Amino acid sequence: MKYNLLLIVLLLVSCNKNTNSESPPETVTTEVVKFKTFPTPDELYPDLFIAVQMGDVFPDSKTFVDCTAKFPADKINANYQAALKNENFEWSNFVKENFEIPPSISSDFKSDPTKSAAEHVTSLWPILTRKADKASELSTLIPLPKDYVVPGGRFREVYYWDSYFTMLGLVEDGEFEMIENILDNFAHLINTIGHIPNGNRVYYQTRSQPPFFSQMVKLLADEKGEEVYKQYADALKKEYQFWMNRAGNSPPAFEHTVVTETGVLNRYYDKGDNPRQESYKEDYNLVQENKGGEKMYRDLRSGAESGWDYSSRWFADGQNMGTIETTDILPLDLNALLYGLEDILVKLEAKDSDFSKTLTASMANRKAFISTMCKSEDGSFEDYNWTTQKLCGKKSLAMMYPLYFKMVSQEEADAVADYVKANFLKPGGVVSTIYNTGQQWDAPNGWAPLQWMTVIGLDNYGHKDLAKTIASRWIAINEKVYKSTGKFVEKYNVEDLSLEAGGGEYPVQDGFGWSNGVYLGLKAYLTDNHK
Repeated sequence: MKYNLLLIVLLLVSCNKNTNSESPPETVTTEVVKFKTFPTPDELYPDLFIAVQMGDVFPDSKTFVDCTAKFPADKINANYQAALKNENFEWSNFVKENFEIPPSISSDFKSDPTKSAAEHVTSLWPILTRKADKASELSTLIPLPKDYVVPGGRFREVYYWDSYFTMLGLVEDGEFEMIENILDNFAHLINTIGHIPNGNRVYYQTRSQPPFFSQMVKLLADEKGEEVYKQYADALKKEYQFWMNRAGNSPPAFEHTVVTETGVLNRYYDKGDNPRQESYKEDYNLVQENKGGEKMYRDLRSGAESGWDYSSRWFADGQNMGTIETTDILPLDLNALLYGLEDILVKLEAKDSDFSKTLTASMANRKAFISTMCKSEDGSFEDYNWTTQKLCGKKSLAMMYPLYFKMVSQEEADAVADYVKANFLKPGGVVSTIYNTGQQWDAPNGWAPLQWMTVIGLDNYGHKDLAKTIASRWIAINEKVYKSTGKFVEKYNVEDLSLEAGGGEYPVQDGFGWSNGVYLGLKAYLTDNHK
């Protein structure tokens, strides 16, 4: 399957040549490639799907769309129409007769109280591992050719950005074969679907997640050598095209791209404009209550693509989900991640090639974006609203991504470090935002991936004492919860160590892939820095 990368080059070069023009830069049409698509539950069982999802058949809307059908869709639809005529019809019985209800991964795993937290994590890898999938029209899983690790709990499939942080633990446990399996699976998804979806479920096809694939490749390359980059070069380029895709004569904002005065920047963007199938009732009711429409649905979906579902980052008023405006925002983290991808791609290109020059220009544009358009008066960084052409006014740990990728000056990093120490540092680590809204990606919760990005970002600029403090506090809360519950969980309350984390659309999940991985990664970080 061949991509015409020259089209990307022409696009970005045209952007750079038109920085002083009042009209948007000219664009070109990218090559049309036919990718595989899979039918979704709402397409297979249209009447049944809505009835189940709106009827509270399951407490969690994700349960039904993860069910495996016992019969082909046409038979189930016929069974449904016949069952409706029965005056003793019961939903729970019908679903159980026609579908296999999925289990929660690791929910019944009993930890060994004699094992340390690190030993517990190591013992969990087999529990969280799924064998290579067999393709089945009865399942909503998008089949993967090799074994992979899932987060745990209700998350029974692989997740894109989770996998990077899970890999940090796999590295420490020497599980490099599994790391390569996951990379091969993601390369397979890029080649067949056109991108790495949110997760390998058919209802996730319309969106991706924060693009950490390049950093996953880097993890393996750090162990096995530079040849790893060449091994995944084609997949890396195709990943870049997905995020930078534009069509001829498209408006300044098209899919994940927004043309600014200086060049192309990126936003989160889901192609769907209807309720998420795994949260159908929740999305439908929210949009109806707020008299929203297709844009609100897309903003909800795009918030899910960000991985921060949900946070005050995406709300116009900073409090209420009814004001969500994800697609209006140029996020710090996404543009930093794409800078990281460009940095790897430029090393794979001949220095004098047009594509290499374009990548270099785009990297410079992203650095300028961070240091000018995203800098607050207090020295911290904020996301930028491209529709209002103003800072979003929300403080979050997304500001650490530019430090992680070494995109800012020492002076700028010092200001961010001071702000984080004064406002984000809590007894259990760092809080995701400084706002308590009831959303799970806001205070008082701390999340493993943001601890890692913050610690490494601070370390990159010499703020080692603060980095070690955060790492030590996070490890301590992980071990405290493990000692009292025998579990690693998805998120932690870092403000009050006597309370559990909360908020969001579902209960706190145990397992848990990225908490396991970051725990081992930060333990190693502290050990390495105390040598």
